[in-house]
Amino acid sequence: MAVTPPAASSTPAPALAASPARGAVRAAAPAPPPAAAFTARLPAAVSGPAVSPAGEEAGSGDRGGGVVRLAGPVPGALAHRYAALPPPLRVALAALRLEVLLGDPRDAANPYSLPALTSAPAAAGSAACAGSAASAACAGAGEGWDGRAGVLLTAAGLGQVCAADQRVRALRPLLRRDLALGHAAGRWGGPGMPPARRVRGQAGESCPVSSPVPAALLGPAALVAAAGSVLRQAALTVAGRGSGEPALRQWQPVLAAAFADLLACESLTCVALRRPAAPAPGPGPGPGAGVGAGLLGAVAGYVVPTVLADVLAQLGLVLAECGHGPASTGGGMLAKLTGDLPLAGVDAAGAAHWQARLARALPALAAEEPRTAHRGPLPAPFRLADPPAPAGGVAAAGGQEGGHTPDGHTPDGHEPDGHEPGGLEPGGYGVGGDSVVLSGLLRAGAARADGADGADGADTGRAALGALARRLLTEQRALRRPCRTAGADPGAVAARALADRQALLWLAAAVLGVREAADDGRGLFLGGTHWALLALSGIAGRLGVPLPGPAPDPRVPVWAELADRVRRGVDCDVYATRLLW
Repeated sequence: MAVTPPAASSTPAPALAASPARGAVRAAAPAPPPAAAFTARLPAAVSGPAVSPAGEEAGSGDRGGGVVRLAGPVPGALAHRYAALPPPLRVALAALRLEVLLGDPRDAANPYSLPALTSAPAAAGSAACAGSAASAACAGAGEGWDGRAGVLLTAAGLGQVCAADQRVRALRPLLRRDLALGHAAGRWGGPGMPPARRVRGQAGESCPVSSPVPAALLGPAALVAAAGSVLRQAALTVAGRGSGEPALRQWQPVLAAAFADLLACESLTCVALRRPAAPAPGPGPGPGAGVGAGLLGAVAGYVVPTVLADVLAQLGLVLAECGHGPASTGGGMLAKLTGDLPLAGVDAAGAAHWQARLARALPALAAEEPRTAHRGPLPAPFRLADPPAPAGGVAAAGGQEGGHTPDGHTPDGHEPDGHEPGGLEPGGYGVGGDSVVLSGLLRAGAARADGADGADGADTGRAALGALARRLLTEQRALRRPCRTAGADPGAVAARALADRQALLWLAAAVLGVREAADDGRGLFLGGTHWALLALSGIAGRLGVPLPGPAPDPRVPVWAELADRVRRGVDCDVYATRLLW
């Protein structure tokens, strides 16, 4: 089966070279590939800038046809130039191959472009969509798209990326273009594998069997990426026209808050994806049934759609005020994304399903809450710059001795890092202790309020962040007693309200953990205090918790980061990924 990429251009295919100065991936004039360049060629029966299956490396020569070269002085440098928090080289190459296959998102003739995707119906699985070979966007989550996804993702080399978090990173070029198609692609199990079978249950409970991405996290991960694209469209408008139209500057703080909320939701999702594989949720009626080791997945399944519903409403207001109606690219993206929420299980019904699961588990989770702050190194899932624990049961790639590729990575794209089998690391924590770690991180963040003297800007930000964490910790303590009795009637309004508040507090703890892990002396935006302070302020507002004051306003630096990213072609994600187009 052939993949229909964008129509062939009359100009030669561009070389994708990493800029040594800024590290961004940019289009450049065609040039002979250096010795360490990766070369991707057109597959048979496909026209335009498509990419051949993974495995063609440097030195293969130019044998004619359209050629796309991903060049770097050394293979590992490409991964570092691909993102501020670089993925393994195999993952970076897979993502770049996929992005080249998808083509220019602004070309209306491209079936994978934003205009084409936003104008396509969201009728997933309909006969008309499944039989259409001209529009990849029309397939939704139906069988037609599943077949095309297999060819597309195999050509990009996604089958060699088996870890859940790295699979989502490699899929992000597709996830950020269309929620429905990205969610369908996430169910793909690998080369030669049929589309992931689904176990049908209640809303939000259907899960892919063969996909490495857990069911509870597939929808939130796709929603975060797609919402980031809408945020980019709104930020491009405000940043580009703000100097000439002062009235648009009023939306800068709104977009800064949306950016912080998006980073918070992605932080939680990334931590959950990096956790060792947990047993499938059990259907039993017990108080902890269905959550336990899958706590982070349940929290993400509820919090991400709930928080991002507010974000999308704000983005819709900004786009409308900027003159971008439903017929525009930004307005069409937002309308299509809103219509696709039920397909991905991230609508109100899906969020309510996970909220009920959390409510049923509250007594067991409240009983194990720690009374001391988390001490020692942060657990591996919060250290997004490090490779996660290897996925258990992943077979080594054929022909590779010891399950490692020539570039030194494991088949899932992980560095050999000495993690113990089963996802436990020395001195770390095992499956099932998520609530303990999250509560401990909240206590640790509150304890740091006393360690900052406010002598400079960084200490002032840390002091404000610690004071806000202490205010949230007070709320956490107030919830302990009612949570112990909430499981008697998990469907009651009071129990669901407790689950809502507890989930928001765990989201705040995930933000604190990810920020602290990224604060490693490299000056990364993710390691700074501004976005975390703005995200926690939004969480406190949703909880109705008064903010401690006075505190510096983090919206100006957060907006400056967002505006700089959209100007430099950097994604709105926690990794600060460079965009190809």
